[in-house]
Amino acid sequence: MQRRQERQGRRTGTIAVGSALGMTAVLAGCGLTGDSGDVTLRLVAADYGDSTANSSQKYWDQLVKEYENTHSGVQVEVSVYSWNDVDRKVKELVDAGKAPDMAQIGAYADYADAGLLYQADDLLSIRTQADFAAQFATAGQVKDVQYGMPFAASTRLLFYNKTLFKDAGLTAPKTWAQLAADAAALKERGVKYPYALPLGPEEAQAETMQWVLSGGGGYTDSFGTYALDSAENVDTFTWLKDDLVDKGLTGPVAPGKLNRAAAFSAFASGDVGMLNGHPSLMKIAEKKGVKFGMVPMPGVSGQTKYSMGVADWMTAFKQGGHAEQVGDFLDFVYSEKNVLAFSREYDLLPVTNSASEVMATADQDTDLKPFLQELPQSELYPVGKTSWSTVSAAVKKDIGKAVAPGANPSTVLSRLESTAAKEDNKQ
Repeated sequence: MQRRQERQGRRTGTIAVGSALGMTAVLAGCGLTGDSGDVTLRLVAADYGDSTANSSQKYWDQLVKEYENTHSGVQVEVSVYSWNDVDRKVKELVDAGKAPDMAQIGAYADYADAGLLYQADDLLSIRTQADFAAQFATAGQVKDVQYGMPFAASTRLLFYNKTLFKDAGLTAPKTWAQLAADAAALKERGVKYPYALPLGPEEAQAETMQWVLSGGGGYTDSFGTYALDSAENVDTFTWLKDDLVDKGLTGPVAPGKLNRAAAFSAFASGDVGMLNGHPSLMKIAEKKGVKFGMVPMPGVSGQTKYSMGVADWMTAFKQGGHAEQVGDFLDFVYSEKNVLAFSREYDLLPVTNSASEVMATADQDTDLKPFLQELPQSELYPVGKTSWSTVSAAVKKDIGKAVAPGANPSTVLSRLESTAAKEDNKQ
């Protein structure tokens, strides 16, 4: 802490910021390399916006403008890429021996296992580290050492179309049986997707995790070992197949072919009775005038105790050797004000306790509070496993087959478990 206070006291001045959206040439004219003692940090970040108007580049530009008022000797280039490209771009840079100083991406364990990342202890002040919500700090660990710094979070709730439910005389379900009964009633009234079950390759791992948690299972057991074919998971997918899919309650598109984006779009068009959604679905539906409600995910005998949580990660690569400067910048990034600003702009949940406490009582955050309430009991993907990226890809590719006509869910889940165990044994 003393080291950080000393270096902060030495700094006032400016930072130049570049982006993947065309700022490089401008920086070249402003003296990008700076004086002999200057340091240039390079950050690759993901874009959370859905248009140019709210691109994450604007967030980073504003953040750095504020940072430059009290710091000197450091320059920061920010390159923003879509989620379709950012992980691939970082991998290309790392493979080419040009790792960025920082990368805000979807996973970190492979890089940590290869010894390429700084530990959080090497970078952040004690105050910043202590402010991370406990489940995210733990999820950012590989072999009990934190390398992944949580950057943004989200949970899932069951969205339902209030108009469709009112017309059918229904109430929001609390159990699987009620969900199936509601879906059947909606089908009778001609609703296209009584329950939208997106098990297509876009984000099948999320829908899968939400359902297995609601059935008392998960991707791993209490010891952290993969358990995709557990009795609970088999029971969950058997119920999905028998009670929803085979009864025609999931719509005209096979779940294995239905992607999340298409399901969200159908909900916004008024064609979906129920589906699992994250906060961004609120704006999508509101823009189309759809009246919706949100409740915790139904479970076997009542509302699910554990919700699915998702976190994206900030990482810092050792290659550039600028631990002190990177740590100083990230302490600023994780200040309460900046975490709140980002979360509010993109309808995401804070990863720090201080920002979460503010959001829990602020009137402007009313829409996000139902998701925030789920956060303490949320469970995240097993991102600390270096095998997770392979396992996740396998789930995206094959889990839809578990509910296909004539399929045996147990067989599909056993095959996925074999893949997971094989990958885990490589470590």
